[in-house]
Amino acid sequence: MSSLADGDPAADAAAMGRSAQVVASALVAARFLPIWLAMAALLVIAALFAPSTLENTSWSYILPFMTILAIAALGQMLVVMQAGIDLSTAGVISLCANLLVGVSVGSNRGLLIGILVCVGLGALIGLANGVLVGVVRLNPLIVTLAVGLIALAWSSKYAREHTISLQVPDSLSSWAARKPLGLSAVFWAGVAVTIVVALVLRYTTAGRRFQAVGANPRAAWMAGLRVRTHVVFAYTAAGALYAVAAILLAGVRVTIDPAFGASYLLAPIAAVVLAGAALSGGLASATSTWMAALALTFLTEMLLIFGLSAAMQFIVFGAAIIVGMLVSGDRVASLLGSLLRRIEASAGTRAEVKENTS
Repeated sequence: MSSLADGDPAADAAAMGRSAQVVASALVAARFLPIWLAMAALLVIAALFAPSTLENTSWSYILPFMTILAIAALGQMLVVMQAGIDLSTAGVISLCANLLVGVSVGSNRGLLIGILVCVGLGALIGLANGVLVGVVRLNPLIVTLAVGLIALAWSSKYAREHTISLQVPDSLSSWAARKPLGLSAVFWAGVAVTIVVALVLRYTTAGRRFQAVGANPRAAWMAGLRVRTHVVFAYTAAGALYAVAAILLAGVRVTIDPAFGASYLLAPIAAVVLAGAALSGGLASATSTWMAALALTFLTEMLLIFGLSAAMQFIVFGAAIIVGMLVSGDRVASLLGSLLRRIEASAGTRAEVKENTS
């Protein structure tokens, strides 16, 4: 009888383990759920007040551009997972697109070489960011902004000298215009990239180590993991993904103008934050980042259909991002975790009092 009253230590430990798993699952779900609910709310609002947003003509615009934003945001997500930030996105996209057109000389025969050079350049710029941030230990905000400005300057110079009268090769633009199964080819390419990133992060040893290093660099270093190597890799992979986004955007836009890529300076960061990524590093979701990119692009299209002025569009868009930050998964998970810790502490106090009085 006394053993029943006192409780079985093994059973108590098992129960505590199961409760810890439930709490962890709840925290993860709370982190990534808000953006999915926000997208559902946008669909309801569009159905009630702007039904033309849900028509095929709108989706033919939304899907390619949300895909490009999603791929750029995936690169930003890798950097955020290592507790960093990357402001070189716009410069990298602009320079890579101009280099794609310049190397291929607008010809289908040079397209493959242009794509390879484009991705290689994006990775090289990312490597420079990674070395300066991860090895030299410079501030990521300042470093990536400076590198982005340098890339943007070279993009402008290269465009004046080599690509001012050229267009994207026809084979790339015609491929981007295709619609396999009724959906944009750019969309399907983005789906493939997202699936690869998600599977690598979730189901491979390297991906799990990458998340562990971002979540707790000191513990990872004590466990023998190379923290700086993972930081350098994050920026390098991000640069390559920016280059992929530049290729897809060039295929959709056909021509490269001076403002090419300018809208991707902050939008990828907004998508990653709204998707619930932990700004302190570690946790992030490729699928939620994809959904955040869709929500931002869908909101932009809905504002255009509402007929708002450009100024009002920026106001509504900025307000939506602020609201999204207030209810972001990162904040929700933090608040929920604090609440659960208080509940556990209270339960532990009650158990201790009960044990002392028995």
